[in-house]
Amino acid sequence: MANITLKNIKKTYEGGVTVIEDLNLEIKDKEFVVLVGPSGCGKSTTLRMIAGLESISDGEMYIGERLVNKVPPKDRDIAMVFQTYALYPHMTVYKNMAFGLLQRKVDKKIIDEKVMHAAKILDLEKYLKRKPKALSGGQRQRVALGRAMVRNPEIFLLDEPLSNLDAKLRTEMRAQISKLHQELGTTFVYVTHDQTEAMTMADRICVMKDGVIQQYDTPEVLYDKPANLFVASFIGSPEMNLFTAKVQIENGKHYILLDDMKMELPEGLVEDERLAPYNGKEVVLGIRPEDMYLENVMKESYPDAVMHVKAELVENTGSEANIYFNHETRKANGGMSIAKINSRDHIHLGDNVDLVIDKNRIHLFDGETTKSILN
Repeated sequence: MANITLKNIKKTYEGGVTVIEDLNLEIKDKEFVVLVGPSGCGKSTTLRMIAGLESISDGEMYIGERLVNKVPPKDRDIAMVFQTYALYPHMTVYKNMAFGLLQRKVDKKIIDEKVMHAAKILDLEKYLKRKPKALSGGQRQRVALGRAMVRNPEIFLLDEPLSNLDAKLRTEMRAQISKLHQELGTTFVYVTHDQTEAMTMADRICVMKDGVIQQYDTPEVLYDKPANLFVASFIGSPEMNLFTAKVQIENGKHYILLDDMKMELPEGLVEDERLAPYNGKEVVLGIRPEDMYLENVMKESYPDAVMHVKAELVENTGSEANIYFNHETRKANGGMSIAKINSRDHIHLGDNVDLVIDKNRIHLFDGETTKSILN
């Protein structure tokens, strides 16, 4: 069983700098977990502690039932794929993939079987006689994956393996790695700062900030029910729009006041006891760009949830268009607000636009604690 358990993990470097204070994380056997967050959040340090490349200052780490705090990397049954491919330039693809097994003096027939099997899965069979300099970036990364595969590890650790690739190759390699996980049926722990990678690949995502786990759940839950403002802003592209609004409760009904808009919240969206403490107070209203609409049918459904804005910038991305607009009460993530609409609506720079908010998809956050009020 290749489940991974981190209990009260702490990491302090020389000089007393603590980057991880008290980390608790459970990764299930055969699960694909992505650690995501901005630079310096502690995600790579966590991965390196799992690998045994960084010592643990305090706490306990288990792989399966075995405490591995003092177990060296070579005895943890893991394989690590780095951001840099770290291939031997003078060796062929075959020898690069076989190198670890050759060092262990594994029987040559077994090595050949393992290398050919990995090459077939990764579509590298026709490149086995080439050297790394004759390969593209995506092909080199596949070789690095193949080198890890031939060891048949229980756990794959991947540290931003796609960050050196262009956008098209990143998309292709995301699919390759996801397919590889399904075929191998082993535990994958993947580090990235790219939330799109996290959303498209993970069974569960661990969002980190300043060495602290902000939320650990499935991509769907993180997207639909972010635990706080940080997760709400970090997950989703374009990021969530955040506005300063006010709560008003009257005659048993809940309203959100935003400038001249008085939006009644749908029944069942929030329990009265959750919202009651905020009556008359400011909160942060979150609206994802894709939850704002132009259609008349939406105006008829939600006449009290219309924002009157001016298109300051229109960014056509093909089937969709992003409308950028300014709003005086914009808060927390700065800059202009964005609505993602169908490009066939043909909105142009300078147009006055009525954007309808899908009231069932809004988010509310405590302005002081930043925690979600609805979840």
